[in-house]
Amino acid sequence: MGEENRPILTRIVLDVLKPHQPSIIDLAKALMNVSGVQRVSIVISEMDAQTETTRIVVEGRGVDYERIAKVIEELGASIHSVDEVEMER
Repeated sequence: MGEENRPILTRIVLDVLKPHQPSIIDLAKALMNVSGVQRVSIVISEMDAQTETTRIVVEGRGVDYERIAKVIEELGASIHSVDEVEMER
């Protein structure tokens, strides 16, 4: 199968629990530095004394899920679930 026929990840929606710091702006900037990422959207759906539950949408051509997960974990957050995925050829 040629490279042009390989499915690529173009959109992923994640449920992520993160500490209050870094801010969602800093988290979005860090995710934008991942190769292939063209757009990041983060919404805080719940907040308590120490954490924020967020919905993170990452879009691009050939998004690398493993690298996205690594960046999120390096910033002290954890992925609770992958809620949506879009792939194309």
